[in-house]
Amino acid sequence: MLNDTLKNHHIILASGSPRRQEFFKNLGLDFEIRLKPVKEDYPEQLTHFEISNYLAELKALPFKADLKANDILITSDTIVWHNNKALGKPKDEADAFQILKSLSNATHEVITSVCFTTKTAQKTLYSITKVTFKAFTDEEILYYIKTAQPFDKAGAYGIQEWIGQIGVTKLEGSYFNVMGLPTHLVYKTLNDIAEKSL
Repeated sequence: MLNDTLKNHHIILASGSPRRQEFFKNLGLDFEIRLKPVKEDYPEQLTHFEISNYLAELKALPFKADLKANDILITSDTIVWHNNKALGKPKDEADAFQILKSLSNATHEVITSVCFTTKTAQKTLYSITKVTFKAFTDEEILYYIKTAQPFDKAGAYGIQEWIGQIGVTKLEGSYFNVMGLPTHLVYKTLNDIAEKSL
């Protein structure tokens, strides 16, 4: 459906995330994957969605010069926001344990920003989902870290995995946003671009 709408456009997904790639396939999109390394640093004065917006736009920079007239480049970034700070990907098991311990019996926000870049314009959108976890025992946290190895995930967890199945007691917002892509926003924005361009 979306493919027909976008038949005059070439979609480029700049993400190595298997989850994001799967989302694009499920949306029925033809797309190309292009990867370029980016050092994901951001100015320390940024907070909340400003961080994920900045990083999503930063990831688009290395591709800009090569974009053709019909290209739509999509980059994104997900952070977990808790106690007024951004939680990134854990460095090791000890870091993962501390992150999950801080999320236990509390509500945090998952923010995903998606940046759409064409040769002549750029638009960045974000989605926020509030996730509440039950109180985890240390044994539950350690079991999850050992079995899931969540070191590639912001906030040290994947909601679709065991810890999400046993731990999420409340969810406000998009479930898929927590998995790493607000698919409803991507669908709407690509339709908008096809209709009136960016």
